Amino acid sequence: MANPPQVETVTSGADKAKLTVAVLLLIGALAAYYGLSKQGPWVQWASLVVLLAAGVAAFFTSEHGKALIAYGRDSWREVRKVVWPSHKEARQMTAYVFAFVVVMALFLWLTDKTLEWVLYDLILGWKR
Repeated sequence: MANPPQVETVTSGADKAKLTVAVLLLIGALAAYYGLSKQGPWVQWASLVVLLAAGVAAFFTSEHGKALIAYGRDSWREVRKVVWPSHKEARQMTAYVFAFVVVMALFLWLTDKTLEWVLYDLILGWKR
């Protein structure tokens, strides 16, 4: 049995540094938010938003961030290719699903009551 090929990811030192900076900025945002509690809510929230935005920007400049952006663009392109059902078709399919659920519920209830009757009344003789 052959071993599956190993996937190698190539990350440069600069990319690792960008990710490290992004993580440090996110940690710094939380630390600044709680550390600046005596400065007032405006300073707290401003520091949180600015440092979070800087962390997100640092992440999106890395290779992982660029890959995430490319994935989002590809996903959006695929969503635009979907042929959505009309309002009438959606209502019809919803009605079919509800009808199936009702029929299935009745079938399961009938099966349960039949098994209950066979086991308790006929086999065990437990009359209620």
